[in-house]
Amino acid sequence: MVSAAKSGEFSIGGKAKVHRLGFGAMRITGDGIWGPPKDKAEALATLKRLPELGVNFIDTADAYGPDVSEELIQEALHPYTGLLIATKGGLTRTGPNQWVPKGDPDYLINAAKKSRERLKVETIALWQLHRIDPDVPRDEQFAAVKSLLDQGVIAQAGLSEVSVEEIEAARKVFPVATVQNRYNLVDRGSEAVLDYCEKHSIGFIPWFPLAAGDLAKPGSLLDNMAKNHKAAPAQIALAWVLKRSPVMLPIPGTGKVKHLEENVAAADVVLSDEEFTALDNEAKKK
Repeated sequence: MVSAAKSGEFSIGGKAKVHRLGFGAMRITGDGIWGPPKDKAEALATLKRLPELGVNFIDTADAYGPDVSEELIQEALHPYTGLLIATKGGLTRTGPNQWVPKGDPDYLINAAKKSRERLKVETIALWQLHRIDPDVPRDEQFAAVKSLLDQGVIAQAGLSEVSVEEIEAARKVFPVATVQNRYNLVDRGSEAVLDYCEKHSIGFIPWFPLAAGDLAKPGSLLDNMAKNHKAAPAQIALAWVLKRSPVMLPIPGTGKVKHLEENVAAADVVLSDEEFTALDNEAKKK
């Protein structure tokens, strides 16, 4: 069985080493990322399989469920020996597939403290501002994050869905250890953010990293490449993301053990420079 260790290592904030191929814990909840999973036993089995597969970086959020994902992680994996559990706060939920930013400083501080209780840790290893609330001055939100760091509620802090300018503004207030933006082979809107993160040794956590869109059609370059590697198209897409940058920390998520094992197997797929460039060029045509 392939180990996530084959994806290489990255030191978050220069302090916490993790294997670059991690796990996103959004899909262990119910439909619409709402309520408990349909099959709790399978969700727990998936989480328990992570350390066995060398996955030691797990990303979740208080909004997943809400609360459900954090609670399941605690049930399956506490006391997290050898694992880094990252979570997020700053989005509230009113129903399935509904996400509402809430950046009130008191709310953010309390949200992090509640996550700490659900995860049963003294200090959250990495806490990320899930969104910058446009209705609250961002410096107030950044000050809340700094307060969490100063109080020892969180050890390191990150941002999600931000621009280079927003990262630079936040770095004036607290050290930004990670940035989590949507990014994959066919969705490259965060290219400038990724380049900035690489330049400053900030971990870049791409969500939705498996997407390949039309590139994965039968007979396509990606499809043929997958056959040559005896891999699934999604594994090739993930291998491309891993090769794109040394600061890349993809977190493909699933609630099923079989899918988890397939995702981790992507760490064994090594694309040549020529294959990487060919896929890059093909994606840019779309």
